[in-house]
Amino acid sequence: MGELQAFLPPDTYPAVLEFLQQHKVHLTVARERKSILGDYRHRTASSNHRISVNGNLNPYSFLITLLHELAHLLTFEQHGHAVSAHGREWKNIYGRLLARFLTQEVFPADIKDELLRSLHNPGASTCAEEGLMRVLRRYDTNKKDAQLKLVEELPPQALFRTADGRIFQKGERLRKRFRCLEVKTGKLYLFSPVYEVWPLS
Repeated sequence: MGELQAFLPPDTYPAVLEFLQQHKVHLTVARERKSILGDYRHRTASSNHRISVNGNLNPYSFLITLLHELAHLLTFEQHGHAVSAHGREWKNIYGRLLARFLTQEVFPADIKDELLRSLHNPGASTCAEEGLMRVLRRYDTNKKDAQLKLVEELPPQALFRTADGRIFQKGERLRKRFRCLEVKTGKLYLFSPVYEVWPLS
């Protein structure tokens, strides 16, 4: 577990380690996954709780994602499958976990402000909270590709490529998302403003 310290913000390792040991969590630092930042699998008769977190995240994103998954663990321990995955029970537990670290001044002021703003109704994923995503992105020092941009940063009608190689043209904003045209098929898709893409024009 000692190597876990390298993925966390300073002075958070002891508290995280205590929690993992207390609940017998098997933690895996995973390779980058495009669709998820972390994952939780509840204990069974033959295995402990299992949590995975992407290892390419900056320390603050890593901790927040880990707390998100730990909240799933605690929700399962208290309620089993009787409540929804990101329902009121999970939100209350996740909020309490975040609050514990917020009182320790673990996060920079901009991240702390966004977390406090979301505490009353946290999103189902870090990616769902656009303000938090924008702020956390400032601390990504390990980005593999400096050309990555957010959809909202591209000019109107710009062409961009997604991680799966598809090419889109940015269209108008509809409330919270941008309507974009897939060039090859002519189909329309809605993109989050903070979705990362590669600009082509």
